[in-house]
Amino acid sequence: MEENARDAGVSGIRRDAGSAGSADTTQTFGHDSDLSFVPFGTDLTDVEREAIDALPSRAALLLVRSGPTAGARYLLDTDVTTVGRHPEADIFFDDVTVSRRHAEITRTGAVFELVDQRSLNGSYVNGERVDRAVLVDGSEVRIGKFRLNFFASPVDRGQVTSG
Repeated sequence: MEENARDAGVSGIRRDAGSAGSADTTQTFGHDSDLSFVPFGTDLTDVEREAIDALPSRAALLLVRSGPTAGARYLLDTDVTTVGRHPEADIFFDDVTVSRRHAEITRTGAVFELVDQRSLNGSYVNGERVDRAVLVDGSEVRIGKFRLNFFASPVDRGQVTSG
């Protein structure tokens, strides 16, 4: 398991016991300093703004700002959304910097929270490595080399405050 490799202090590429091939490989970043936080603007295209404005209550949207799938949009409309490199993840990021079961985004009412699943490279919200964090409108999420912005339904804005 990735956890065993991390506990053993192995650096570089991690492999699960008994795995073969790149599908089960997670590559680590060199240092957290390699991942410095430079916020992306939350400037939206007209199409993105329309998609956000059309969100029903208790829904949200993740917009991929950088990474191999830049420009992609992911609807968050269930109580648990899985994120990872596993093909069965709800949000599938096929990149070695992402763990197979990297994170979950949970919804309680209209509140969304990112919960790291003990991923190798960690999950970041607004530049800080987190185990869990409430997402607010405009939050920047980083999972591996993917940078995303979170946008809540306009119906629910104001129900969650940062802090």
